[in-house]
Amino acid sequence: MDPIIIGEILSVLLFAGIVAALMFGYPVAFTLGGTSLIFGFIGHSFGAFDYALLRGLPSRFFGTMINEVLVAVPLFVFMGMVLEKSGIAERLLTTMGQLFGSLRGGLAISVVIVGALLAASTGVVGATVVTMGLLSLPAMLRAGYDPRLATGVICASGTLGQIIPPSTVLIFLADILQGANSAAQAAKGNFSPDTVSVGDLFAGSMLPGIGLALLYIVWVVVKAFTDPKSCPPIVMSEAEKDGLGRRVVIALIPPILLIIAVLGSIVAGVATPTESASVGSLGAIMLTLSKAISERLGREMDGEELERRLFWFWIGFIALLVAFGWTMGAVGLLTALVAAVAVGFVWCMAVPELRREVSATMFGAVRGTTLISSMVFVILLGASIFSLVFRGLGGDHLVERGLTDMPGGAYGALAVVMFVMFLLGFFLDTFEIIFITVPIAGPVLLKMDIDAVWLGVMIGVNLQTSFLTPPFGFALFYLRGVASKLVTTAQIYRGIIPFVLIQILMLFVLVAEPRIATWLPDMIYRSAPLVPEGERKADDFGPGAETEGYNSEEED
Repeated sequence: MDPIIIGEILSVLLFAGIVAALMFGYPVAFTLGGTSLIFGFIGHSFGAFDYALLRGLPSRFFGTMINEVLVAVPLFVFMGMVLEKSGIAERLLTTMGQLFGSLRGGLAISVVIVGALLAASTGVVGATVVTMGLLSLPAMLRAGYDPRLATGVICASGTLGQIIPPSTVLIFLADILQGANSAAQAAKGNFSPDTVSVGDLFAGSMLPGIGLALLYIVWVVVKAFTDPKSCPPIVMSEAEKDGLGRRVVIALIPPILLIIAVLGSIVAGVATPTESASVGSLGAIMLTLSKAISERLGREMDGEELERRLFWFWIGFIALLVAFGWTMGAVGLLTALVAAVAVGFVWCMAVPELRREVSATMFGAVRGTTLISSMVFVILLGASIFSLVFRGLGGDHLVERGLTDMPGGAYGALAVVMFVMFLLGFFLDTFEIIFITVPIAGPVLLKMDIDAVWLGVMIGVNLQTSFLTPPFGFALFYLRGVASKLVTTAQIYRGIIPFVLIQILMLFVLVAEPRIATWLPDMIYRSAPLVPEGERKADDFGPGAETEGYNSEEED
């Protein structure tokens, strides 16, 4: 048999074998690398694979480890781990629940808002779902909420960290798409293509992420009118109403400050995503220190007096940041932030009780960051082996022929890739899916003149469903673990169905109006003059679009 045909057969078997092995629960990184090497050896025995290709692995591994863009991953993970210990989620959920709880569906709306704020502050899905499951689910069930609506809102809102920046998934996706775009443009004869940076995907995913949160709220409002018994209002005491506005300000300022520090610095162009991750980590440490200090003060003074002092502290701190930023720009903002962290750190180290608490928090955050970052990067190295062997067997040519011959042209090929990713989301994790499928299908789709930023946002929204779809949706597992005595697994599975459909609806909205994903990065990073509204159609960014006018200036 022709070695080319044998190689293509082996490449199909390789993909199927890896998916099957992962479904049986074998370690992801070693499954990707080990299975690929086995098929490489088999392919070599049939003359379908050249061992010389494996010589490129050391340079690939080294290139991954020195990639400055990926430095942002452990920094954002650290930021999320620190914030998990800071109490920001608890304070937000309590105050927002009191703010909206008197409305039908108000508790569910508050969960969506908190999920969006935490997503824009941390980008960590698991911590958000667990925290909201522990705090919100019992309150919602006590208020008489339908368990399916309560669990669905918590799971869906917790997964907003997948698409709302800063998302670690988007960082890896941008890095992979950058390589895929370079390969696709080189094949078309363009050896100086526009870059696909992390900043591009962060900006492109903001509006779709906010849109998903708004659609969740719309669904809750619809349920409140069509089925009032599923989400009744709660009755608040006069003590809970007293000083509510002050508590809302105290709860909202810390996450909003962090969002401005991280995303605002990227959008304003004063920092790259890697640099903003450093600022975000510093801000998360500051919030942890302020929480420890405020808790100690709370044991020494009246609660209302503490709230009043915290209110004026945050107002004064914002005024200080504005003054430093107005006079000295980004350097001034960073200086003020460093000074605040230094003062808080000295204060905490001077008090033995605070020193032990802060040290334990930092140790736990560093340990968790090390574990998560190591896991993700080892998976990435295993995926590099898979990609190399798959291409060496000729699988990339097989995929390219299959997609280019698909009815419907670029839209048909995109639909097939999106459908395959959606199905894989039932069984595999997000990182596994992007490391396996995007290096294979990405170059083919980008050769069809699909906008890279739009494609990245589409993939991000699609893969958000992988956290919600049974049997291996991680958000479902997280909530099931903390709510085992409150709800059944069947109620959780039924509860996420409307929200999965909402995410699919967002995909169709992005196909119908690609500018939702491309308008903001186009405004921020494009150096060419804007095209008048009447001279540009929605399809200018979809398949077949001309992308020469798009020029990212992001350094990463």
